[in-house]
Amino acid sequence: MPETQSVAFPKPRTRVRAMKEYHPPLGCRDSLRLDFNENTVACSPAVRDVLGSIAAGDLTRYPERAPIEAKVAHHLGLQPNQVALTNGVDEAIHVLFEAFLEAGDELLLPVPTYTMYEVYASATDANVIAVSSGDDLQFPFELLLEAITPRTKVIAIANPNSPAGRVASRSHLLQIARQAPQAILLVDEAYFHFCGETVIDLVGVQPNLVVARTFSKAYGLAGLRVGVLAGSVETMQWIRRVLSPYSVNSIALACLPAALNDASYLNWYVAEVLAARAEFEAVLDDVAIRWWPSAANFVLVEIGAKHNDFVRRMNAAGVLVRDRSNDPGCDGRVRITIGTRDQMRHAGVAMRQAIADLRGEGEE
Repeated sequence: MPETQSVAFPKPRTRVRAMKEYHPPLGCRDSLRLDFNENTVACSPAVRDVLGSIAAGDLTRYPERAPIEAKVAHHLGLQPNQVALTNGVDEAIHVLFEAFLEAGDELLLPVPTYTMYEVYASATDANVIAVSSGDDLQFPFELLLEAITPRTKVIAIANPNSPAGRVASRSHLLQIARQAPQAILLVDEAYFHFCGETVIDLVGVQPNLVVARTFSKAYGLAGLRVGVLAGSVETMQWIRRVLSPYSVNSIALACLPAALNDASYLNWYVAEVLAARAEFEAVLDDVAIRWWPSAANFVLVEIGAKHNDFVRRMNAAGVLVRDRSNDPGCDGRVRITIGTRDQMRHAGVAMRQAIADLRGEGEE
């Protein structure tokens, strides 16, 4: 037998070795999907028509994003040079952090919040400064202002936030942006359509404001991976230096105008979700479960020590929900996406049974 030699593999940067791993629980999702805040029905019929018209030869060409960016900019009331399409909002966050965060800089994060902010920041040499929202999960405005220092380079605020669906007011966002002129204020409006509050009209007016939007939620295009980043002309020039010119695929670019133009479908879906949310909140009250008022297409609920059992029972009943107990300040709490009224009535039946079973076990 020849002697076995040890093999030395190249090591990545120290920062990469220290990064947290993120593994979304995406497997076995054939049940009612109330775990990732996606559109729970379908994309617009107009988008399906576009998909059916794409020829095989269309896929042989590199994607050209500029014409579609111009249409998106017009839809948002902005200029094309203020907008960049991205491979989902994840890429938008990634390239923004790569463009602006360096050694010694600080990223301010009100927590709990979207996990990928910290993941992408940890790949840079910046420091993440977490600002706790407290038990009520309200936006920690005063604490965030106090946390701003000369080293603050990016402040990332999901608005509404996940997992609680809380909203930071327009006046608070403006005050933060003005108190930290040396920093980029990223306002992630992934759930804008469910709350209607936005600061995108201030892009270019407030120089350090950057707004992100996604087409993965209300529009139902999560599988196509397309988002948008909007900022001042100067800011977007730096963003484009980091952004891959081909990261948004040609199928997503072909479908996006149809999704934007079908306002009737979008309005129907949003109205359906809001009606379903109100109904489901009434069910939560009826079974005496604590929940947090949400401006998004999900609700955070207090399950307590048996949160793992609750999630397992819901999954067994064909309803997928998301345990957020690992988020700061969220131990024992579960996030439930809101779908249509019919879907949430089904989820309500499963939840009532799961809660009754868990409470019955507690009395034994």
